[in-house]
Amino acid sequence: MAWLFNKSPTLYERLGAEKKRLEVEMGRIEPGSARDRMLAKLGQLDVAAHINEWLSSPGLRAPT
Repeated sequence: MAWLFNKSPTLYERLGAEKKRLEVEMGRIEPGSARDRMLAKLGQLDVAAHINEWLSSPGLRAPT
């Protein structure tokens, strides 16, 4: 019955965890194309978090 109480992380939590992981990794990497890709990925994660927040907002209504 313990499985009833296991809660998987939300999309917002997973996006935040990935963002933190990339930020730590960026501190270890030299400037260059790999770092540029990480910066782009961080931007994508921010956009995804904002879209998720918008979609989860209580004021969102279905189109009529």
